Amino acid sequence: MTALFPSGLKPTSRSYRPGKFPQIQFEALNGATTAIRYGPRPFNAQLRLTFANIDDTDAARIVNHYEERMATFANVTFSGNDGLAGLGTADKENENLAAQIKESASGLTWRYAEPPQVESVYPGISTVTCTFTGYLDGVLNV
Repeated sequence: MTALFPSGLKPTSRSYRPGKFPQIQFEALNGATTAIRYGPRPFNAQLRLTFANIDDTDAARIVNHYEERMATFANVTFSGNDGLAGLGTADKENENLAAQIKESASGLTWRYAEPPQVESVYPGISTVTCTFTGYLDGVLNV
């Protein structure tokens, strides 16, 4: 079950860390190392979006979205009109970045990592920071 992030909100800053691959590294007493990779897909990507100086009604939309997603444990998806807005599509480099952040090819699903942080800047104006984690959900093949 997925739900689009509230539309029309363009982040003022965005931080993205791609997922890491499931592997472990062993080091022997003599310094020799061996790495074992447990899978071909990355997991635990991090995405942090900050919406500075937005109207309190938009801040409430984000908080409501968080509460609805957590109540149903639904994933969050992004379109070009929301958390990924502003990446641009004028060149291939930005198009690729948007595709990577969406994580659509990797099988990762975005969920809120923590509740949105809301900071009141001025009466009626707030700054909201949302942190998401890209999970690699297990699939049961029956």
